[in-house]
Amino acid sequence: MVRKKFWRITKTILKICITAAALYWVFSKVESDYNARVIEDIDVDSNEVPLSFLQFIKQAIMGSNPFFLVLAFFAYCSSIMIASSRLNSFFSGMGLKLSERYNFKLYLLGLFYNLFLPGGVGGDGYKIYFLRRKFKVKGRRLLSAVFFDRLSGLWALSLIISTLVIFIPRLQIPNEIPIIAVALGSIAYYIVLRRYFTTYSQHFIITHFKALGVQSMQVVCAILLLYALGFQGKFSPYLFMFLLSSLVAVIPFTVGGLGAREMVYVYGAQYFQMDTQLAVLISLLFYLTSAALAVFGSYFIFRPQGLGEDKLPTNEEVEMDMTDEREEND
Repeated sequence: MVRKKFWRITKTILKICITAAALYWVFSKVESDYNARVIEDIDVDSNEVPLSFLQFIKQAIMGSNPFFLVLAFFAYCSSIMIASSRLNSFFSGMGLKLSERYNFKLYLLGLFYNLFLPGGVGGDGYKIYFLRRKFKVKGRRLLSAVFFDRLSGLWALSLIISTLVIFIPRLQIPNEIPIIAVALGSIAYYIVLRRYFTTYSQHFIITHFKALGVQSMQVVCAILLLYALGFQGKFSPYLFMFLLSSLVAVIPFTVGGLGAREMVYVYGAQYFQMDTQLAVLISLLFYLTSAALAVFGSYFIFRPQGLGEDKLPTNEEVEMDMTDEREEND
């Protein structure tokens, strides 16, 4: 028991430290480049002093267009609503019938756990435990539904990235390659799903159409954030890096992908000769947008009656239960 608690605390501390270190590197790198560029532009006889990157962020956000920021928030909300419905389609495929409203509430709670509680089992693990306990469903079946939900999102992400490759000549990738790769990959993916996971293949079209909807609305969110900052250049490199950073953010080494996304943007900005400050700013704004929605999930921690419960299980209870289940299965 003590060892498990120690390891859980250690994982949390490590995740926070990695996030802090990544952000420190990003901010140091961007601020150095920013100041070097500003100093070149400042007249020798001028008393103007270059801003720090944090001051630049503050000025950029304060000067952004609130109309487009609001639209970006609603675009992100739309993506999450579609994502919740997609997951519910997988639950329905395995025989678990939940109302879209109830599932969305639980989805919001999972978002809150993913972004604001870096330790423990995360939002997906919490949902699996909660549904298994409440509806007496086997944990492995729930885990498989969540896994294929994530896999469908990865497929949609890969499809949109491959499409953007066609519009970025700098990559020097023949158009036929991404088209053939996506086509063959999708066919192989469906054949495996149809052969070994018939339950989920029956809803293949609807779930993967929703997966495309999720990623498309998040791309729309990124476009609206660029408009909010007054950007008027070529969007495709920024959107390409946005999608690549989404892939990296899935790796659970940082808090909610914070730090990892920004590192991808810094490297990508150097390769595509993008505005590094703008690229990192878009990433931070997207994180703040997602956090603004995720905070609503905390409502169910203080008012569990919204999920039909008198009290929600703690992170420790969920992790101990999942550990015990793994040991029993082994």
